[in-house]
Amino acid sequence: MSQTVNYQLDDKGVATVTLSRPEVQNAFDDLMIERLIQIFDEVNNEPRARVMLLKSNAKSFSAGADLAWMERMAGYDFDTNVSDAERMADMFNTLYHMRIPTVAVVNGAAFGGGVGLVAACDFAVGQPSALFCLSEVGLGLAPSVISPFVIECIGVKAFKRAAISGMRISAEQALHWGLLSHLAEEDTLNQSTEKLTQQLLQNGPEAMAATKQLANDVAYREIGPQTKQHTSHLIASMRGSIEGREGISAFLGKRSAAWKVSL
Repeated sequence: MSQTVNYQLDDKGVATVTLSRPEVQNAFDDLMIERLIQIFDEVNNEPRARVMLLKSNAKSFSAGADLAWMERMAGYDFDTNVSDAERMADMFNTLYHMRIPTVAVVNGAAFGGGVGLVAACDFAVGQPSALFCLSEVGLGLAPSVISPFVIECIGVKAFKRAAISGMRISAEQALHWGLLSHLAEEDTLNQSTEKLTQQLLQNGPEAMAATKQLANDVAYREIGPQTKQHTSHLIASMRGSIEGREGISAFLGKRSAAWKVSL
């Protein structure tokens, strides 16, 4: 199981998680799901981690759910299937709610649940040859577990069109819909990812974590007294924080901020 996903942390705080089932184009089964949950939790609880890259060592980014695993699960009872599906949902939720910025590096095709992995990340850098497809309907299934993440990413109408038709989506269309945040040529994919990573590393770690949480806290609330109180309290606490004081002082002093990471 440990060989299906690799994890490294460099001295800059960049955590690189690499999907490693090239023989099935990084399709994930129950064992790989457990490994991903374990690693995402490990990265999330690592004080030195500041950015996480989600990569692939296969020709595709991820083919989604392993059909051999899906066929095996179809033979079990309903409650067992629910428990199994909930673990898959836990994987996407753990990725989505990570405290640090997450970047999917899409080097090839992402089908089914692979689209869910991309959508659950904060950023996604892809090359023009990358291809996306919500392929579940062609198998008599629905992209149910990944739907909250994909809908938030591309919107309801685009999700309906992609999921009901099962059409293949080009990298250009994925960029237009917001599934990709950056498009890079194949020979500059790593360079573009590095540029984005360095931009993120310049920012305050606590500020980025607070901003991620802020987006989730206010996105679906009615604008009114509650959001006013929540956002006012947040900026007030951050202005007086060690990181906030350091950031302002560094900017005014025209120097790089000396960020510290703490959980």
